[in-house]
Amino acid sequence: MNLRKWTNQHTFGLIVGIFSTLIFIPIVIFIYSFFEEQNFYVLWDRFKFLRDHTSKFISLACISNLIWFHLSIRKQKYNFAMGVILATFIYFCIIIYLKYFSY
Repeated sequence: MNLRKWTNQHTFGLIVGIFSTLIFIPIVIFIYSFFEEQNFYVLWDRFKFLRDHTSKFISLACISNLIWFHLSIRKQKYNFAMGVILATFIYFCIIIYLKYFSY
Protein backbone atom coordinates (compact mmCIF):
# COMPACT_ATOMS: atom_id res chain seq x y z
CA MET A 1 0.00 0.00 0.00
CA ASN A 2 1.32 3.38 -0.96
CA LEU A 3 0.44 6.19 1.45
CA ARG A 4 0.58 8.70 -1.39
CA LYS A 5 -2.53 7.09 -2.83
CA TRP A 6 -4.52 7.41 0.40
CA THR A 7 -8.15 8.22 -0.39
CA ASN A 8 -11.28 9.14 1.52
CA GLN A 9 -12.44 5.53 1.18
CA HIS A 10 -9.38 4.36 3.14
CA THR A 11 -10.21 6.82 5.91
CA PHE A 12 -13.88 5.89 5.92
CA GLY A 13 -13.03 2.18 6.11
CA LEU A 14 -10.63 2.84 8.98
CA ILE A 15 -13.25 4.81 10.92
CA VAL A 16 -15.97 2.22 10.28
CA GLY A 17 -13.63 -0.60 11.37
CA ILE A 18 -12.69 1.17 14.59
CA PHE A 19 -16.22 2.17 15.56
CA SER A 20 -17.71 -1.16 14.55
CA THR A 21 -15.47 -2.95 17.02
CA LEU A 22 -16.21 -0.40 19.75
CA ILE A 23 -19.93 -0.87 19.24
CA PHE A 24 -19.71 -4.66 19.24
CA ILE A 25 -17.71 -4.94 22.49
CA PRO A 26 -20.81 -4.53 24.75
CA ILE A 27 -22.79 -6.82 22.45
CA VAL A 28 -20.13 -9.52 22.72
CA ILE A 29 -20.04 -9.13 26.50
CA PHE A 30 -23.84 -9.40 26.64
CA ILE A 31 -23.87 -12.57 24.54
CA TYR A 32 -21.03 -14.03 26.59
CA SER A 33 -22.86 -13.23 29.83
CA PHE A 34 -25.99 -14.91 28.51
CA PHE A 35 -24.21 -18.15 27.64
CA GLU A 36 -22.03 -18.21 30.76
CA GLU A 37 -25.01 -17.28 32.97
CA GLN A 38 -23.13 -14.44 34.61
CA ASN A 39 -24.11 -10.89 35.28
CA PHE A 40 -23.32 -8.42 32.48
CA TYR A 41 -21.84 -5.90 34.90
CA VAL A 42 -19.47 -8.46 36.38
CA LEU A 43 -18.10 -9.22 32.93
CA TRP A 44 -17.99 -5.51 32.09
CA ASP A 45 -15.83 -4.91 35.19
CA ARG A 46 -13.59 -7.79 34.12
CA PHE A 47 -13.32 -6.18 30.69
CA LYS A 48 -12.33 -2.85 32.22
CA PHE A 49 -9.87 -4.07 34.82
CA LEU A 50 -8.46 -7.45 33.79
CA ARG A 51 -6.21 -7.16 30.73
CA ASP A 52 -6.60 -10.81 29.78
CA HIS A 53 -10.38 -10.46 29.50
CA THR A 54 -10.02 -7.14 27.71
CA SER A 55 -7.97 -8.70 24.94
CA LYS A 56 -10.41 -11.61 24.59
CA PHE A 57 -13.46 -9.39 24.22
CA ILE A 58 -11.73 -7.03 21.79
CA SER A 59 -10.64 -9.92 19.60
CA LEU A 60 -14.18 -11.33 19.54
CA ALA A 61 -15.60 -7.90 18.70
CA CYS A 62 -13.17 -7.59 15.78
CA ILE A 63 -15.08 -10.36 14.05
CA SER A 64 -17.65 -7.70 13.20
CA ASN A 65 -15.12 -6.22 10.77
CA LEU A 66 -15.48 -9.33 8.64
CA ILE A 67 -18.96 -8.18 7.68
CA TRP A 68 -17.67 -4.83 6.40
CA PHE A 69 -14.75 -6.47 4.67
CA HIS A 70 -16.93 -9.02 2.91
CA LEU A 71 -19.48 -6.44 1.78
CA SER A 72 -16.80 -4.08 0.47
CA ILE A 73 -15.03 -6.85 -1.47
CA ARG A 74 -18.32 -7.94 -3.06
CA LYS A 75 -18.95 -4.36 -4.19
CA GLN A 76 -15.31 -4.04 -5.34
CA LYS A 77 -14.52 -1.18 -2.96
CA TYR A 78 -10.96 -2.26 -2.29
CA ASN A 79 -9.86 1.01 -0.67
CA PHE A 80 -12.63 0.73 1.92
CA ALA A 81 -11.64 -2.89 2.55
CA MET A 82 -8.02 -1.80 3.09
CA GLY A 83 -9.19 0.71 5.70
CA VAL A 84 -11.10 -2.02 7.53
CA ILE A 85 -8.01 -4.23 7.45
CA LEU A 86 -5.91 -1.39 8.89
CA ALA A 87 -8.43 -0.89 11.71
CA THR A 88 -8.25 -4.60 12.50
CA PHE A 89 -4.46 -4.43 12.48
CA ILE A 90 -4.57 -1.53 14.95
CA TYR A 91 -6.71 -3.65 17.26
CA PHE A 92 -4.31 -6.55 16.76
CA CYS A 93 -1.47 -4.35 18.03
CA ILE A 94 -3.57 -3.30 21.02
CA ILE A 95 -4.40 -6.93 21.82
CA ILE A 96 -0.74 -7.97 21.65
CA TYR A 97 0.19 -5.09 23.95
CA LEU A 98 -2.53 -5.96 26.48
CA LYS A 99 -1.77 -9.66 26.36
CA TYR A 100 2.01 -9.62 26.68
CA PHE A 101 3.37 -6.21 27.61
CA SER A 102 0.99 -4.63 30.13
CA TYR A 103 1.01 -5.52 33.77
